[in-house]
Amino acid sequence: MVDQHPTSLPYRQGSDGYHTFRIPAAVTTSAGVVLAFAEGRRESAGDSGHIDVVLKRSHDGGRTWDALQVVATEPRGGTAGNPAPIVTSDGRVVLVLVRQGPGATEEKIRRGQVAAEAGRRVFVQVSADDGVTWSAPREITEQVKRPEWRWYATTPGHAIELREGPHAGRLLVPANHSLPPAGQDNGTEGKYNGGHCLLSDDGGRSWRIGYVDDTPDGYVNVNETTAAELPGGRVYLNTRTDSTAPGTRADAYSADGGQTLELPFRPQAGLVGPVVEGSLLWCDPPGVLLFSGPADPAARALMTVRASHDHGVTWRVAHTVSGLPAAYSDLVRLDADTVGLLFETGDFGPYESIAFRRIPLAELAI
Repeated sequence: MVDQHPTSLPYRQGSDGYHTFRIPAAVTTSAGVVLAFAEGRRESAGDSGHIDVVLKRSHDGGRTWDALQVVATEPRGGTAGNPAPIVTSDGRVVLVLVRQGPGATEEKIRRGQVAAEAGRRVFVQVSADDGVTWSAPREITEQVKRPEWRWYATTPGHAIELREGPHAGRLLVPANHSLPPAGQDNGTEGKYNGGHCLLSDDGGRSWRIGYVDDTPDGYVNVNETTAAELPGGRVYLNTRTDSTAPGTRADAYSADGGQTLELPFRPQAGLVGPVVEGSLLWCDPPGVLLFSGPADPAARALMTVRASHDHGVTWRVAHTVSGLPAAYSDLVRLDADTVGLLFETGDFGPYESIAFRRIPLAELAI
């Protein structure tokens, strides 16, 4: 029997000189080359330490992959991560990412125990040749990070260029941050999580902050966020949240290209799963919004693609990969008939590999 869902493994734990690969992000260039980004974690599977942004390229829709290349590194041996790539209408790939110094951890940063120069800083790199070569990193921290924010992260996963409406051509990168604590809190509490986005109206040369969603009440606290453009240029945003609100997801809409939200993020209890990153992809044709993420309510497992035919109001299961452990993921349109899913998974743990699965769009759009 022919496999209707061919799956490759661009990244395997313990290969290419790295301990673990995490945080997948995928785009297809205007020439049809699939770019699979990840964090290459040198020393351990942990979120800090010596971490590079790495890339593998595919010329056959994700069936096979070129050799690994390092796109971004923190020169002092710290962390470069959270890759947020965008394929622009002029064919470039704009990559937004964050870096932090050696010895810095999320807990220390959230507690205010790390100097600004060692904390989370934001950079942009650009490729004009489908990911073969990249420009030197250019720091944009002062444009997109408020001085009081402590933790800071882009997406993770792909970001978007708006293609319709009055803001066509705008680059939009969802992001999250943490606020300084009040009272006896230390800043690590989830209620200090907030969300915002980065906007550029000149192809990534200059940036500014768009919407900001800060509500430190413990009900919905925005964390890792993904975005999709709906017909007419309206933007749908979906976020991870660990709070008292129903479920573990929340969503919001923007009618002005990400500058403001129509309403603050509200619970989206229709997407059942653990507290984890998820990915969005609008596919038109046939006019369906997709969401990928684990579907087990209590564990990072059961990678599933869900579909919405009403722009994110309601959701149904469209494709289940397996019942195995699984965590972060990113969706990418490969061609007119196929969607790709780049996702963390393994037989005995979710971080053993990053796999890539080709899924017929007709299966997802029913």
